Amino acid sequence: MRYKDDELPAERGRHQSIRAIKANAAAVIHHHSGTPVSDDLLQVDRLKMHFPIYGGVLRRRTGRVYAVDGVSFKIKAGETLGLVGESGCGKTTVGRTILRLYKPTGGEVIFGGRPMSQLSRRQLRSMRRDIQMIFQDPFDSLNSRHTIRDILDEPFVIHDIGGPRERRQEIARLVEKVGLSQGVMSRFPHEFSGGQRQRIGIARAIALQPKLIICDEPVSALDVSIQSQIMNLLLALQAEMGLTYLFIAHDLAVVKHVSDTIAVMYLGLIVEHTDADSLYRQPLHPYTQLLISSIPVADPSRRRSRTVLQGDVPSPIHRPSGCHFHPRCPYIVERCKTEKPELRPVIDRWGAEHLVACHRAEALNL
Repeated sequence: MRYKDDELPAERGRHQSIRAIKANAAAVIHHHSGTPVSDDLLQVDRLKMHFPIYGGVLRRRTGRVYAVDGVSFKIKAGETLGLVGESGCGKTTVGRTILRLYKPTGGEVIFGGRPMSQLSRRQLRSMRRDIQMIFQDPFDSLNSRHTIRDILDEPFVIHDIGGPRERRQEIARLVEKVGLSQGVMSRFPHEFSGGQRQRIGIARAIALQPKLIICDEPVSALDVSIQSQIMNLLLALQAEMGLTYLFIAHDLAVVKHVSDTIAVMYLGLIVEHTDADSLYRQPLHPYTQLLISSIPVADPSRRRSRTVLQGDVPSPIHRPSGCHFHPRCPYIVERCKTEKPELRPVIDRWGAEHLVACHRAEALNL
């Protein structure tokens, strides 16, 4: 799937540039909440999520899976952070831990200035109105025994919002907002295509007018022709409702056109973090360079030499010493095998700042 650099095909015939959409989303937030756009809506500080492994006859703990091992980032209101990496690097676990579907092993998640670890169960339930999730598989995420009306009614019932009449009216508006007809209300999820099911999942996510939506690979299970429609819908909703997105994906071609900033994950850690334009213009971490090199280019005149990323992601149970990427890195030196690199600021040759976890980032800054 390819988009123009400065324009997307618009949902329902509208043509808006990405910058205009982002600016409009920020203006919506400022107008309705009075919150300065520069404020961080979400702060993730050294987040860890380790899963215990049990074995033996007595089911004793024999080890742990280091799914997320010290991830930190911030997202400003109205912006989109793209979280990318290969399968198994911990992207989805980060999203679910932020939502408190998992209780983190360590670190802190601060939403709207409030540390989530300090919230009571009642306060956490109330806060979940402001944080919603769009899941990767639009079929598994919808209850196959419920009609679409029941699925979209559930968020209002759980949070005791409105009466039956008000809920029906709001559900009708939601269905129309995501591009579906009113005739879908009495039908079941299996009667829809993948793209239509994902629209239903999006309708459910925006039902309570949240501030933050965690998009867990929302288009990876869809046909390429449908992916662009769903992406345009998400951008249109962001502009209209002032939404903030954490966009989790492995397709860097998609992430480039929807994200303001991008964080690249590898084996539970962020290895590079900067704005989207700078990351694609000059990636500084070897892993990021190899990922971008693997993006297919349809235009023969724009094709470049490609470097293939060798090997598989190591086990998150028995991680390599030093830099976790060193067994697959083409620029390895002896220091990489023993000393773990810290995420630190490095200025590229265009003057942009990257946070990079690589001992040789300056040497590779060519």
